Amino acid sequence: MKFAICQELYEGWEWERQCELSASLGYTGLEVAPFALAERITDVSMDQRATLRKQAEDHGMEIIGLHWLLAKTEGLHLTTEDSAVRTATSNYLIELGNACADMGGTLMVFGSPFQRNREDGMSTEQAMANAADVFGACLPAFADRGVSICMEPLTPKETDFINTCAQATELIEMVGQPNFTLHQDVKAMLGAESSSVPELIHEFKGRVGHFHVNDTNLLGPGMGETDYVPIVQALTESGYDGWVSVEVFDYSPGAEYIVRQSMDYMQQTLRQVSSASKP
Repeated sequence: MKFAICQELYEGWEWERQCELSASLGYTGLEVAPFALAERITDVSMDQRATLRKQAEDHGMEIIGLHWLLAKTEGLHLTTEDSAVRTATSNYLIELGNACADMGGTLMVFGSPFQRNREDGMSTEQAMANAADVFGACLPAFADRGVSICMEPLTPKETDFINTCAQATELIEMVGQPNFTLHQDVKAMLGAESSSVPELIHEFKGRVGHFHVNDTNLLGPGMGETDYVPIVQALTESGYDGWVSVEVFDYSPGAEYIVRQSMDYMQQTLRQVSSASKP
């Protein structure tokens, strides 16, 4: 199992220091929030992208991709009735896909709850059609760069559009492109689904392009009440071979403590699962 860290928790840290600590703790991937680099991804030059990639690789790390794609942007929205805004959103996603590929990444996670909420009076069906329009316009460009986009269900507390794996899968099937896949996030599944996380992993196996580990207390795995043994066991049994990224939202314990505790717990969990599977 290969682990990445969502690097926006390293607030105020130099990039090379982020790479150095992450690598020293056993992470091999960095998942980047664009707003941690610049206000807009187009402000990050080709030279800067090359430098970020090289510094990561110098520490045995790779930039696996991007998430929080539209966070802290203005004038962009996934489900809006405004066709000009949808076009601008598709174009900006293409820019994100180019940056992702330039830095060596192959995946992007679409979360961005505020930029996907339905407008007043909008039906779910219309929101789905508008979102499919946006993704359909940019996915071919992603494919040209070897990049996939993963649709992330989020809890009803965060957004009113795409709360479950089934709803995300419906949108993915509407668009019908092979580089549009499902993202699963433990915190979100715990807060929105009626089935357990292991059940959802098995139900949607083969569709999942990326996986986030965290807990409902907004901290990392092992820092809350969630038992990860059945989750890791389900990932193993389902044949998932993608990245497992630690994503947290409460940075108050400090970045170094969070990334260390999360990795220690995940490695301990892997050992427990491995021991349990031996005859």
